[in-house]
Amino acid sequence: MDAPKTKIYGLLAEFATPTEIVDAANHAREAGYTAMEAYSPFPVMDLHEAVGFKRTMLPTLAFFGGLTGFLTAFTLTTVTSGGAPSFVTPFIPDWFYYPLNIGGRPLNSWPAFIPPEFELTVLFASITSVFGMLLLNGYPRIYHPLFNVPRFSLVTSDRFFLCIEAKDSKFDLQGTKQFLEGLQPYEVSEVPE
Repeated sequence: MDAPKTKIYGLLAEFATPTEIVDAANHAREAGYTAMEAYSPFPVMDLHEAVGFKRTMLPTLAFFGGLTGFLTAFTLTTVTSGGAPSFVTPFIPDWFYYPLNIGGRPLNSWPAFIPPEFELTVLFASITSVFGMLLLNGYPRIYHPLFNVPRFSLVTSDRFFLCIEAKDSKFDLQGTKQFLEGLQPYEVSEVPE
């Protein structure tokens, strides 16, 4: 009876220097691999270009989060100060609608609304950015398949790793393994799911 096959997350190649990892990532990208990730103990110049990072939708999320904050503050300040349009005022409870006429200014005096609008714009944009970043990065993730490779623990001290994931359209276990071995890594490991 055949043993059940383990599902493969990808192949992990280990390198000793920053130059080697950048060169390996460039060769992999030029060979047509797109689903890959590089890991290093410190930031490496040009590694993000070599891996081929794509732009995310995080700036768009932050923009719409900020716009939501601005509209929330504008609506809140306008409605509570009595500057709401007449078709809205019948739906506002008396305890919420509290117009103040200070110094003869109009009820919807927009310069007075700038500080809360600015603050809520920044607050909503930053909260959206934090949670958007966490979700786009796949967090919360307690355990990653790379932790199944014992040598991967060296990434926090002095080793550099390039992982080509099995979800890549060009991924072939034997072909990709031969390709990575051709880059002269210290070791190539299979990463089980």
